This record gives sequence, structure tokens and C-alpha cells, in this order.
Amino acid sequence: MLTRVVIVVGEQSGDILGAGLMSALKKHYPNCEFEGIGGDRMIAEGFHSLYSLDRLAVMGFVEPFKRLPELLSMRKAIKQRCLTSPPDVFIGIDSPDFNLNLERFIKHKVGVPVVHYVSPSVWAWRKGRIKGIKKSIDLMLTLFPFESAFYTANNVKNAYVGHPLADDIALHEDTEAKRKSLNLSLSPGDRVVAILPGSRRGEVEYLCLPFLQAAASLYDKNTSLSFILPAANQARFEQIEQYLCREEFKHLPVTLLLGQSRDAMAASDAVFIASGTATLEALLLKKPMVIAYRTSPTSYFLLSRLVKTPFIGLPNILSGKVLVPELLQNDVTVSNLCKKIQPYLMESLEKTALLDEYLSIHKALKRQASEQAAHAVVDLVNSALQ
Repeated sequence: MLTRVVIVVGEQSGDILGAGLMSALKKHYPNCEFEGIGGDRMIAEGFHSLYSLDRLAVMGFVEPFKRLPELLSMRKAIKQRCLTSPPDVFIGIDSPDFNLNLERFIKHKVGVPVVHYVSPSVWAWRKGRIKGIKKSIDLMLTLFPFESAFYTANNVKNAYVGHPLADDIALHEDTEAKRKSLNLSLSPGDRVVAILPGSRRGEVEYLCLPFLQAAASLYDKNTSLSFILPAANQARFEQIEQYLCREEFKHLPVTLLLGQSRDAMAASDAVFIASGTATLEALLLKKPMVIAYRTSPTSYFLLSRLVKTPFIGLPNILSGKVLVPELLQNDVTVSNLCKKIQPYLMESLEKTALLDEYLSIHKALKRQASEQAAHAVVDLVNSALQ
């Protein structure tokens, strides 16, 4: 029986997963209460968020240290709340640097079942973390099959649930219908490029300018191009507006949206995109993409020496090869961005083969993930009561 669940998510992608999991759990326990840290989607499901999700969404290695006192205070308050009033289960969604310490405390000091939803990239870097993960949780919910195999090999209880985005997104999207729904002013034959510089302030700071400069360069050579740029929230909207006010972009046909990133990608022919969960969404929408990653020089220096996987983009990780281009740090240039996206702005056998691979991956991930995750959580709680 579930009456109260504490969930902590650290970014927008976790908010999507949390909302889906809440919806599935409420089908079994409609009177269950949910609290912790969540975003707008979870709040719409009835979640009580103790802090704004934006306060936890920090990126890189150096940046979190600037907000360390605030982050530690948030974590301490959640620990105390769980200790004073223990939930039936604690679920940490992603954000392992924040959640794993919290999970270990709740497992050993509070004594309730602990679930971590979304595997840290322990298979890619800092593999020694598996020992700490094993001590901190009772169950790992994985989104991808290769993650589940890794945890099984390391004797960590896990359940492969698939990805909710693969369930939410149709196998075949209607691009023209999405363009009409967004009221895009297009002529026959026009091509649309979506620009997604990320949901965090730091991502937008490092990627928005080169993305827009590449868009301007493309447009100067081909005025049948249009651009659509969804901002993740009001803060990012205002941040992006500052870039669009520059003289160099005033001629550029850019539609700036608040939210609606999925619709923006669905309406596009190709995408400039920050590395992260949104790259999976672009794959599921069957959109060719160029993935970029930039951060502070110090953060990148540390990251480049820790990561042991050849890819950063989920499409490439899932396929085990270079399915789509990736540009990292100093390679994120206007020239490179234009060169890599150009083949996707025309029809070709290469593009058709890419979309076929996208479809195969989509079918493999389509498993009713939220329902499977909810069943795994309920089974864990029930077994703990026996």
C-alpha cells in the first residue's frame, strides 16, 4: 500500500519521467501523496515540490561548487523531512551527484525502500561508483537494455523498463500538421531547422550563440530556410531573447517559442541540439541532428579525462556507432555546424538509411515504461513489507 512517496528530480528530463511514474502509480493508489523536488509536469500531476527544480539543475564540474551551500541545505532538509516522517518509498530520478548521498542516508537511516530511476553513466566513466550505488539503493530502474546488463553483471537489482518517450511519441509523426499547429509561415519547399541549445542556463550560454551564428550562415546561402527555437522555460526564453536582439540576427527568420520543444522538433527537417535526453526525443521524432557539447574549459578538461565511452549522444550510444555527428568543445564552430547539418537539408539515401535506424531503435525502446516502472516500485515496496 502506498500512501506517501518522496521523489527528487534534478532537471527537466527527470520531470517528464517523474510525471509518467506518478500517473502510473496513481492508477494503483489514487490517494497516494507525492512530494520532494519536481517540475511543472509533476506539479500538474499533484506533486508538492519543496524547492524549484531550477535551483537543482546545474551542469558541469565547477558550476555546482558555486551553489554548494544551497544544494547541501536542500539535501539536509529533505533528509530531515524523511527522517521525521518516513515515506513508503524514496525515488531519486537521475541527478546522481545529488541523489545518491540522499538515497544512502534514507536507505540506512530512515529504513525505507530506495529506488533510483535512470542509471548514472557508470558504464561510461567512474565505474568504481557501482560499489557506492549498490550500497545506496534497493532497485535501479534502467531506460536502456545495455544498462540493465551492466547492473546484472555487477549483482545490482535492476529492472529494464524502456523509455517513456518511446511510448509517448508515435512511430510516425506528421511534420506538416505540426507546422500548421505552430502557425509557421512557410512557402512550398521551405526547410526548417530547429535549434535546441539546452534547458540549463550554462548550456544556453555556451551553445546558443554558435547555433544562431550557424543558422545565419546557412540562411545567407539559402533564404528558403526558416528556424524555430524553443526555450525550455521563461528564464531561458529571456536569456535567448538577448541573443536574438543582436544586430547580426535581426534578419534571421527565427520563431522563438516558450516550451513546445517536441513540437518544434517535429515541425523541423533537421536539428541543432545540445547533448542530453533531447537527442533521444529527436531520434524518436525521426529528425536528423547535429549534437553539440560545450562547457567551461575547466569542466571539459576534467570530463574529457574521465569519460571512457567514444560517444556522448544517445543515438550513437544506442546504435554503437556514429549514427549522427557530434561536435565537442572547440569543434563547436560555425563552419563545422553548417557542414554537418547540410546533408540533412536535402533528400538522400543516407538520410533514408538514418531514419530507418531511428525507427528500429524506437521500436526496441517502446515498452510502456511508466507502467513497468510503477510495477517494479510496487513490487519492491510489497516485498519489503513481507
